Amino acid sequence: MKRGELYRVYKGSPHDPKKFRVFAVVSRQVLIDSKYSTVICAPVYSNYDGLSTQVKVGLDEGLKHESSIHCDGLVSIQKTALSHYVGLLSPEKTGRLDEALKIALGLM
Repeated sequence: MKRGELYRVYKGSPHDPKKFRVFAVVSRQVLIDSKYSTVICAPVYSNYDGLSTQVKVGLDEGLKHESSIHCDGLVSIQKTALSHYVGLLSPEKTGRLDEALKIALGLM
């Protein structure tokens, strides 16, 4: 598992209308490689509102349609739940993700 990879995760949440959702792994690589059982992820939604905390993704990243990573909705997910690999962000998109995360966390 690497930072910037996208995974389809079974949610099974009554609050989420979708049973599955794609998430982008955003934790630093040292945490991903550690003994910790969870990693921080950002959800991917089919809508894009043009916010500075959203990163456009789509077919190039293995998705079926244009979508966006929403950095304002970070969640901790068990590594074992990240088993259905979808794709990987390019270095350019990873840079955009870094900027969006900084904005979402108020680090700019």
